[in-house]
Amino acid sequence: MNDRSQVQETEHRVGYVLKVYPRFSETFIVTEILAREALGEHIEIFALRHSTDPRFHPELARVQAPLHYVPRPFKASEAWEVMARAQRVIPDFGRRLAAALPELAETDASEVHQGVELATMAVERGITHLHAHFASLPAHAAEIASRLSGVPFSVTTHAKDLFHESVQHDRLARTLRRAEHTVTISRYNEAFLDSAFPHDSDRVHLIYNGLELDRFPYQDPAPAGGTLHVVGVGRLVEKKGFHVLIEAVARARASGVRLRLTIAGGGERETALRELAAAESVTDVVEFLGPRTQREVATLLRSADVFAAPCVIGADGNADGLPTVLLEAMAMGVPVIATDVTGIPEVVRNEHPRTGILLRAGDAEALAGALATVAEPAWERVAVARAARDLVERTFDSAVQAAALQALLPPPAAVPATIASERVS
Repeated sequence: MNDRSQVQETEHRVGYVLKVYPRFSETFIVTEILAREALGEHIEIFALRHSTDPRFHPELARVQAPLHYVPRPFKASEAWEVMARAQRVIPDFGRRLAAALPELAETDASEVHQGVELATMAVERGITHLHAHFASLPAHAAEIASRLSGVPFSVTTHAKDLFHESVQHDRLARTLRRAEHTVTISRYNEAFLDSAFPHDSDRVHLIYNGLELDRFPYQDPAPAGGTLHVVGVGRLVEKKGFHVLIEAVARARASGVRLRLTIAGGGERETALRELAAAESVTDVVEFLGPRTQREVATLLRSADVFAAPCVIGADGNADGLPTVLLEAMAMGVPVIATDVTGIPEVVRNEHPRTGILLRAGDAEALAGALATVAEPAWERVAVARAARDLVERTFDSAVQAAALQALLPPPAAVPATIASERVS
């Protein structure tokens, strides 16, 4: 067994702070961790909530990082024990806590105590850097832990944590100001952050979510058959725009296009979407598969004539950042139709070299027309698919993204002997 009591000054030990792990819909996080582990990085995962997902992707078995759940105290006695343990483990904890107390007093108690617990666990395990995905609860916990332990933190911002109506601008600004650096996953997000938080723009870095390209081998698309097979994948929530896709299928069918639609995913709007399919009289050509693993999705994509990502901006401001499955379809050679939401126009381009068909969000008539276009034998399926694969290879290789993330890490500070003695073997 390796002795973890001696950690060299130059070794990074990165703690990933996540709200829920594993989460079925967040395959991009698993891909990122795998890529960083492939570079030899020591990763540990700190989850603030237990997973309630009934299914998991096989790729989880490849993750070597140990998983730690950060407990939430529910009694005053438990909360005091959290503080007492932090006092024993973290050097200078009392002074740090006193300095942060005015601010922490205005923060949710559960959030504070998880931040203290995370700080303690990070010190115990010799973590040199904390990295949170989403500038919401995970980043808040990492920020508190950083203030109390001195371990620097960073955050990857996505979409909901920036654009949802629940986002508190002042709270977000404080997190970004204290982060050692901020990563964001699209140029759209980067421009927003630069505009909204100009004083922190020099520490904002664009790093797209990556793919393990070997898992998504390219094939030239076959000519569209007699019946166009349209595939959509994602959670059945408003921002995915599947209601627009069902309406478009009904319109395309009414105009004479032979097609069928398969939707893979589960979520709160399933009943409403089934009812819409019935109202549009397309239940005979619309199939709901429920959630599928990445491998099952890859098999489904192989059967598709076109992949549709009809994303919209929700009434609450929630929007997709850049759907991973859209990139997977492009990598595999499946022609794509998508909408102009946040970062999607950075990959789906109508101009030469065309990588798909990009539409205005929420336009069912235009989407129906696009479905009719890709059903035409003369449409340049192969050229579009090859251009899409080329773009994905150049821009979304997870190994390249992992190296970029690693390069952002500051030099790790020496670990005090008092901390090293507390480490868990």
